[in-house]
Amino acid sequence: MLNRVLEGVPGSDTGLTHVAELPARAARTTTWPDWAAPEVVTALRETGVDAPWIHQTRTAEFAAGGSHVVTSTGTASGKSLGYQLPVLTALLQDPRATALYLSPTKALGADQLRAIGSLTHEGPLRDIHPAGYDGDTPAEIRQWVRANGRWIFTNPDMLHLGILRSHQRWARVLRRLRYVVIDECHAYRGVFGSHVALVLRRLRRVAARYGADPVFILCSATTAEPEAAASRLIGAPCVAVTEDGSPQGPRTVALWEPPLLTTVTGENGAPVRRSATSESARIMADLVAEGARTLTFVRSRRAAELTAMDARRRLAEVDPQLSTRIAAYRAGYLAEDRRELEAALSSGALLGAATTNALELGVDIAGLDAVVVSGFPGTVASFWQQAGRAGRRTQGSLVVLVARDDPLDTYLVHHPDALLDKPIEATITDPSNPYVLGPQLLCAAMEHPLTDAEVDAFGAREVLDELAAQGMIRRRSAGSDARWYVTAETQPHDAVDVRGGIGTPVAIVDSETGRLLGTADAGRAPATLHEGAVHLHQGDTYVVDELDLDGGVAFVHAAEPGWTTSARQLTSIEVDAITEQHRYGAVTSALAQVRVTSQVVGYLRTLVTGEMLGLVELEMPAQILPTRAVLYTVTPALLAAAGIAPHRVPGALHAAEHAAIGLLPLVATCDRWDIGGVSTAEHPDTGLPTIFVYDGQAGGAGFAERGFVQLRRWLAATLEAIDSCGCASGCPSCVQSPKCGNGNHPLDKAGAACLLAAVVAELDGGETGIPPGRGHFFDS
Repeated sequence: MLNRVLEGVPGSDTGLTHVAELPARAARTTTWPDWAAPEVVTALRETGVDAPWIHQTRTAEFAAGGSHVVTSTGTASGKSLGYQLPVLTALLQDPRATALYLSPTKALGADQLRAIGSLTHEGPLRDIHPAGYDGDTPAEIRQWVRANGRWIFTNPDMLHLGILRSHQRWARVLRRLRYVVIDECHAYRGVFGSHVALVLRRLRRVAARYGADPVFILCSATTAEPEAAASRLIGAPCVAVTEDGSPQGPRTVALWEPPLLTTVTGENGAPVRRSATSESARIMADLVAEGARTLTFVRSRRAAELTAMDARRRLAEVDPQLSTRIAAYRAGYLAEDRRELEAALSSGALLGAATTNALELGVDIAGLDAVVVSGFPGTVASFWQQAGRAGRRTQGSLVVLVARDDPLDTYLVHHPDALLDKPIEATITDPSNPYVLGPQLLCAAMEHPLTDAEVDAFGAREVLDELAAQGMIRRRSAGSDARWYVTAETQPHDAVDVRGGIGTPVAIVDSETGRLLGTADAGRAPATLHEGAVHLHQGDTYVVDELDLDGGVAFVHAAEPGWTTSARQLTSIEVDAITEQHRYGAVTSALAQVRVTSQVVGYLRTLVTGEMLGLVELEMPAQILPTRAVLYTVTPALLAAAGIAPHRVPGALHAAEHAAIGLLPLVATCDRWDIGGVSTAEHPDTGLPTIFVYDGQAGGAGFAERGFVQLRRWLAATLEAIDSCGCASGCPSCVQSPKCGNGNHPLDKAGAACLLAAVVAELDGGETGIPPGRGHFFDS
């Protein structure tokens, strides 16, 4: 199939960089556990499960034995049965026992609720009463769930706002809480994951107050360090089950790099590649023409619509009937429309669909022949989640990754082992982030006053003292029993956005209709909602008329300008404190607390072809972001030895910084838009040429720390990405950045390669130690 599809590629360079043939895997089964209730086993058998796979049984055994457990296996490996077996058995054997199920999306929760509902709607399991509880649940149904539901299907947002805030109303559920299931737990990363980690600690604390000590069962896509990540998420030791016993059909994985265009140039005359969206539409059309049922994953709702339209147009030229069997699938559609599309995909009525990650989790679509991934989705776990949508019934399948114009995509298509051999990122959470911990601590104190021992367990003494100084919490003593109470005027739960926003959100309002379109994090609003910015909402395009930061609102109007916008901002950085540092000869690395000052000074307009229309200047106030950064310095002597003349140093550092930002997602589960960077030929706090990469969230999100720990691997991959790119002097696939505040100037691709080669060589030489005294630049 792959060869036939590639025959239609225009040009002599097909763009194919690698093909891997992954063999089939046979199923490995075990017997049903003796402790499992016969009625539960019978119900599961009736769904077609004759015998459980080994990872399902191991997960269930750990949970039934009272151990917190995380299952980290591939897509379609039946992780659900691993928690269904112990939970249903416990709920059947104890008619007052309860359980919670948490998912990152409502769609996934609804899908799993339907599955449990089909097991319990009649027969001996009918008294288990599974029930959904989310933002769409009507008030009268919520009351019934609180009074009768025994397995509650919800999400972290509703656990925080609806259950923990009013836990007295949920006493029945919390008092006999036996199990908490956390599905797709790899989705909880960054600031979102840090909030969820603290919400789960609050859940354990409140449950303990009612006398319960629930067992946590977590499900994750295959990822690095699942045991450590799960333990960090729930705040308690977790065991991991990683041996996958499910069957899998043979799979062909092809990596594809679109060719460089010869007729269009980008910023500063840089070459531009054919877009991943256009390439993916062509490949999907060719696959559908060959009779392959195909799913194409894209990065945005707008791209889903455009990819489907392009594929339909191409198929109309070959077979008009085929063009009617392509559709787009994304969030924003009505639920009944989504169900209809899912059914059409499974039955074969639809041969192809372009989708966002809305189909990555929770929706079981079987029988697909191929998956096209338009741009690396950000993590290896997400890539395999998407790839696993093909061949879900053990038949052979094809997966094609089409690289975007991005350093990480460039690296992966030229270094397939980093993608195909094993997961290379670990889920990052940082519950100690004071900007997350402070608000969560207030929520915990509101739910039940905090003891000093609990404050110490949270690791929150300094944060608590700061909250007390602000008058938000106070300590009351009653003999030896001292507790911390939230002040009467404080309402902390409403101020916490579990999804990761810190600070007052900015409302996005359609000025023509008055309709609220959504909200944005206040910290990112100046760069994304400035006057003239193009804003996408559910596939529709809007242009920002006004941003009122004081009022917390951005006014927009519907328009189709024909271009996209990217902010240009001036950024400076100050080092407040060094957390940790290492010296490797002429290179010193550090993890630091920093203050980043940024000011949006304009925005660049870019046509869909990649052509630049010019810079529009703006006057906006400066913003200060306290956060964490990984940095490294080099000596002038090292630069000279690497052949980098003084006039080339700024461009070499700048290019190396851009490329490193693009490659940090290789070792940390982040997107390049979650981080930022600064480079300077002589930083005032170090006195040396320095490169910083910082977290884009107040207080940090754990990404910089991961870069510090994985510095050698990260920078070596950055060097290889630059070397792998076929452009002459720098392009978006290697050293150009779409959000550079300096308009990608100066950039020296060759200088960056020389710099990184010298740095990696020093890192390979091992740590040399930091001498005492004032001789080192970080010494006070």
